[in-house]
Amino acid sequence: MDEGFGKTNSTGKSMTATLEEHVVLVNTLDKAQGTMEKMSAHKKGILHRAFSVFILNSKGELLLQQRAQHKYHSGGLWTNTCCSHPRDGEDILDAGIRRLNEEMGMKCQLSKGFDFIYRSELDSGLIEHEFDHVLFGRSDLPPTPNMDEVASHRYQTFASIRQEMSAHPERYTTWFRICFERAAEFLGK
Repeated sequence: MDEGFGKTNSTGKSMTATLEEHVVLVNTLDKAQGTMEKMSAHKKGILHRAFSVFILNSKGELLLQQRAQHKYHSGGLWTNTCCSHPRDGEDILDAGIRRLNEEMGMKCQLSKGFDFIYRSELDSGLIEHEFDHVLFGRSDLPPTPNMDEVASHRYQTFASIRQEMSAHPERYTTWFRICFERAAEFLGK
């Protein structure tokens, strides 16, 4: 649930630096167990720390993003507002705020909602095995997405997301399908 790799961005700069990013390995209680290069962790399916951000507007609509096609997995799929992995030693809320700005060009306060663990084998041959912290925020400011990360975005009601996801689950990321109902329940939606 993170940045692409081996690509160039709109300025022509290489994005290969993400190949060398590390994730924080954790146990099932979210206790750090060291770090591992990000792609290695995803190839081996090692449990690591992640976060998913849900931003709602004042109408209670959720800001969704469609992942850029060239992402290293789940390209073109719809998902929550943003998601990624915290850096070693980085507070989870600080990481969420940082990544929200990097992906969606937005700044707002976030709060911790809940967490969950999931493991999913992706069609790219990678394995998502994450201790995912779900973070929530509210903003009516329009996003200015980083098009290297985000193909499209939209605000949508929980009811319409639920209906569309039921009819076309293949259009959504694995982690979003797993945590959507729990997020809706947490928010009273």
